[in-house]
Amino acid sequence: MTEQDNPTAPAETPPQAPAAPKAPWEEKPVTPVLRDARDHALVKEIAAVLPGVVLEAVEFAGQVTATVACARIAEVCRTCKERLGYSFLVDLTAVDWQERPQGRFDVIYWMHRFSDSRRLRLKVNVADGVEVPSVTGVWKVANWMEREVFDMFGIYFSGHPNLERILTWEGFNGHPLRKDFPIEGIDTGAAVYPDVYPPGGGPVAGGEGE
Repeated sequence: MTEQDNPTAPAETPPQAPAAPKAPWEEKPVTPVLRDARDHALVKEIAAVLPGVVLEAVEFAGQVTATVACARIAEVCRTCKERLGYSFLVDLTAVDWQERPQGRFDVIYWMHRFSDSRRLRLKVNVADGVEVPSVTGVWKVANWMEREVFDMFGIYFSGHPNLERILTWEGFNGHPLRKDFPIEGIDTGAAVYPDVYPPGGGPVAGGEGE
């Protein structure tokens, strides 16, 4: 029986031509350029509720970063959360600019606003040994984030409820993400395995205790 004899038989699907290859993402990639963002809408929102608080603002690769004074960071964060809708703290971290004379560290606060899916970074410049006001009273999640920055960079957060190390242990010698921390590691100052290493010793190159 042929298809003509059985009109209810499904017709054969004709072969489809192969899909054309996708075009390259960018034939000539454009390197992002750092732009002044003081007139950006997200920055103007902060300036409208806290005039003069933004010291500098830049946009790079679509991300806006506003620099504020260290002493006012908790105030600015609370305002961003309660009045501007940045209810979620995505991350809180730091960068070590070891040779920078105007302040060794940047502490970065990355905030998210769910109403329009916008993100904004705040940044404070901190000299070595200067304490940064804690924002744990604004976002509870900042508790562990600030502990990590303290552990890795040695930056202290005033007003933190329990500023202890979180990735290393109490007695660890130094802060591993500082630029002056040796790549090969140092004597930890604590016995990681007390049944193997003597007091004050720890794993070193070659796997032997000192």
